[in-house]
Amino acid sequence: MKQLLSIGMAILCIALATTTAPAFAQQGDDFVVRDMRVEGLQRIAEGTVFNYLPVSLGDRLDATRIAEAIRVLFGTGLFSDVELRRDDDTLVIAVRERPSIRRLTFTGNKDIKTEDLEESLVGVGLTRGRTFDRPVLEDVKQFLTDQYYARGKYSVKIEANVRENEAENTVDISVVINEGERARIRQITLIGNEVFDDDELRSEFELTTGNWLSWYRQDDRYSREALVGDLEALQSYYMDRGYANFEVVSTQVQISPDRQGIYITVNIDEGEPYRISDIRLAGNMVVPEEQLNRLVVVKPGETFSRRQLTQSAELITFRLGEEGFAFARVDPVPEISEDGQSVAVTFFIDPGKRAYVRRIHFAGTTGINDEVLRREMRQMEGGYLSNRALERSEQRIRRLPFVEEVKKETLPVVDSDDLVDIEMSVKEGLPGSFGGGIGYSGLQGVLLNANFVHTNFLGTGNRIEADVNTGRFSTVYSFLHTDPYVTPDGVARTVSAGYRDVTQFVSGASEFSAKTASLGLEYSYPISEFTRLRFGMQLLDTKLLTNQFSPLQSSRWVLLNGDSEVFDVAGSTLVESQFQSYELLLGWVFDSRNRVLFANRGARHRVSLNYTVPGSDVEYYVATYELLRYFPFIGPTFFELNAGISYADAVGDTTEIPPFKRFFGGGPGTVRGYREGWLGPRDTNNNPYGGNVRASSQLELVLPSPEAVASTTRFSLFVDAGNIFSSDTTPFFDPETGEPENFELSASDLRYSAGFSAQWLAPLGLFKFSYGFPLNSEPGDRLERFQFSIGSAF
Repeated sequence: MKQLLSIGMAILCIALATTTAPAFAQQGDDFVVRDMRVEGLQRIAEGTVFNYLPVSLGDRLDATRIAEAIRVLFGTGLFSDVELRRDDDTLVIAVRERPSIRRLTFTGNKDIKTEDLEESLVGVGLTRGRTFDRPVLEDVKQFLTDQYYARGKYSVKIEANVRENEAENTVDISVVINEGERARIRQITLIGNEVFDDDELRSEFELTTGNWLSWYRQDDRYSREALVGDLEALQSYYMDRGYANFEVVSTQVQISPDRQGIYITVNIDEGEPYRISDIRLAGNMVVPEEQLNRLVVVKPGETFSRRQLTQSAELITFRLGEEGFAFARVDPVPEISEDGQSVAVTFFIDPGKRAYVRRIHFAGTTGINDEVLRREMRQMEGGYLSNRALERSEQRIRRLPFVEEVKKETLPVVDSDDLVDIEMSVKEGLPGSFGGGIGYSGLQGVLLNANFVHTNFLGTGNRIEADVNTGRFSTVYSFLHTDPYVTPDGVARTVSAGYRDVTQFVSGASEFSAKTASLGLEYSYPISEFTRLRFGMQLLDTKLLTNQFSPLQSSRWVLLNGDSEVFDVAGSTLVESQFQSYELLLGWVFDSRNRVLFANRGARHRVSLNYTVPGSDVEYYVATYELLRYFPFIGPTFFELNAGISYADAVGDTTEIPPFKRFFGGGPGTVRGYREGWLGPRDTNNNPYGGNVRASSQLELVLPSPEAVASTTRFSLFVDAGNIFSSDTTPFFDPETGEPENFELSASDLRYSAGFSAQWLAPLGLFKFSYGFPLNSEPGDRLERFQFSIGSAF
């Protein structure tokens, strides 16, 4: 079509030149151009014409020059008519501009949005404001037809109507589309398969003949690209099972006469199965050969598998990359034996030159100091490029609580074959949260709360926390500061201070006044890439107070421990115990998660021991083990296991652990579906008193989230198990019978629940929603199916 258009344009130019030149000659012989004038322009600037015109002032014009000038002006595609005239010594260029496109409309399109159609037609020259060229319409119709064919609509009809506006020299184009029905795959026929049946092979195909989910998956819609992918999957299926000579002989795709059905026929030659007779390594062994041999997952005598050969080559390539050979090539080459029953495979190794890092650049950061990111790098400038070190560097930066995402890119340095630059593109996340409010409750009086968490204070990576809460039943002031790099080696230091004046440890507990002032110092020391040791000291100054309405358990502890004093106030007997304790903290942490928030692989183990040193007025210890681990499941789904066990006990003359050190269970942190804090022992007022043993486990199947919100939301199905037990000397009684009650640790007393949950990361913190179904509740258990909590995600 374009060649015919070019030939026609040339004939038209010659014809115009031969008719214009004699008319021009009638006005006189050849002449020298002293001036030029353009007539007929509307939108095009006069300078544009002079820029294209191959004539300048002072040139002598003849018939040949005139023909050339007309041909050039027509060749611009800007004009539908061109005429040259002489006015004395002035050359007059009379033109008629091609019309421009004033309006472009589409009707009937459903599968493709109008915006997408307009954007795609820009490339073929059809858009508002552009010069209209009628032959382009045919290209447009063919282009749109191809777009609909790719979507399986082979009965599509496209009509383009043009309405001219003579006065404005513009056109309005209306494209009318009749999409028709989508053609569906009616049959997929395989010919030549004998070892595997049709159903087994068709299960590897993305394309199907339709099922009850095809309306959603669209897998019964033919696509050339999808068919190519299916044929590759078919080849891989055979070659992974020993058929190294498998071949797709031919493929036929037929459309039914009504253009509504697609029939696909695939002819294959299975060949014969092979076994591996020998495995060899060849090439430059920059890594000891015995190390590389261990990375070959296929062994002599096993069935030939292309997938295993590819996997082995990737493992060897990665190992070479650890040593700086970032551009290494490993090619497995099979050689079929003469008897045609076995294959010898040779891995040819070309490590190339070792690559070194010239510069590391961080892009996309404005609120993070360069040092904060650079100290997380395990890949150093000036060192050789190691893919393992680079991958770990990316993971460490992603684990920073104020980083949402990070991507690495290796850029070769121009004019160098062994230098690269590394660019780390960092997307900053929320560094913290701030909230506060003032309220009033008839039960608690005036309520004041304010909290502040910032994990990247002033861009330094330091963590600052401050919390103020006041009400009738509690007054809390706390402050915490963490410097994760108090030394260049990564030693972290945390300083904390706080004051708590509470009368209820959990909601619904019996009133029991406890005032505690604390001051703590903790250090965290890295002993490996994933492991840290924790040690520190916390000073506690505590005053506990009970009255005649307090439960037996509270009054007993206050009377028997600490510096106790009994006195009367307005006819009420009060018992007060005041003591100081010095807690020594020891801990061990292993953390290999790929990110801190919304991780999907890795694990975290935490072991901690809080022990009061000799000389404390009250002596006790608290031991805790926590496990958080991720297991891949099917596709993007995975399991998250969050389990733990805690045990506390008194030491020396102390009869029991302090009431404020006891554990409480139920709710989002332990067993969802049960009211928070209400699992385990009850006091003589039938309110939660807590225990000295806590066991809990939460197993969640995490479901894939929509891509647009995947970084801020998570949905899951869960099964929880756990309870609170008491193994110390604290006495408990059945509230109905008054008989002694035993809360010793027993698997039969665990509570179970199942349900679904959602998490949403918002500027105010991490919102957690759950709906749980208790599976084995007992009489007296407090149930609460829907639960909601807000916690710091930082």
